[in-house]
Amino acid sequence: MRTCVFIMLLALALLAPKRAWSEATNSVPEVLHEDSADHWSFTPSLYGYIVPESRDYVNPNLSVDRGLLHLEARYNYEALDSGSLWVGYNFHTGENLVFEITPMVGGVFGHLSGVAPGCNFSLSYKRFSFSSQSELVFDASDSEHFFYTWTELTYSPWEWLRAGVVIQRTRAYKSDLDVQRGFLVGVTYKRADFAAYVFNLGWTDPTIVLATSFNF
Repeated sequence: MRTCVFIMLLALALLAPKRAWSEATNSVPEVLHEDSADHWSFTPSLYGYIVPESRDYVNPNLSVDRGLLHLEARYNYEALDSGSLWVGYNFHTGENLVFEITPMVGGVFGHLSGVAPGCNFSLSYKRFSFSSQSELVFDASDSEHFFYTWTELTYSPWEWLRAGVVIQRTRAYKSDLDVQRGFLVGVTYKRADFAAYVFNLGWTDPTIVLATSFNF
C-alpha cells in the first residue's frame, strides 16, 4: 500500500499544468478578484496517509470555484470508503490583511452517511498564513455528530517555501490522540504544490501524510 501511495502522488504531480500557484493544500480557495467572476478554477489534490499499525490510504479531493460559487468533492476524508459533496459561497476582504471564508453544506455517503455544515477560512498577512477546514458531521445511522478539522499556521521565508504547524481531528483512522498535532513543510513549483506532514511525533507513533495538488 505504501508503494501505491507514492505512485499515485507521483502520477498526479507529473500531470500538473505548468504555472505557479501559491494556495496551500487543504485550505480555502485562492483570493477572488473582480476579473475572476466568470472564470472557473479547478483544484484537484491527493493526500497519501501512512498510518502506523493501521490501513494506509489515499484521500483525493476536488474543489471548483467560479466567482462566489464553491463546489467540492472528497473521498476517504470523513471516513474510509465514504465520499462527500459540498456547495458553498466564497467571500473575501482586505488587501494587506486578507480574510477569506467559505461557508458550506455537504452530504456524506458510503460507509458513513449524514449531513454536514462546514467552513473553510484563511487569514493571511505578509508571509504568515492561518487556514482551517472544519465541519460538523451528523451521522444519519445513530444520530451522533463529530467535529472534523484540519488547521494550519505557516510562515513563508520565500514564495516557494512554507513551514509551520498543523492540527487534525478525524475519524478516518484511529490514533491515541483525539486532536493530532504536527508540523509541515511545503513547496510550490509553477502550478504544483507538494507538502509533507508529520503528526504526533514525540507523543505516539507518527502518522505521515504526503500531499500534492495543483490549480488551473
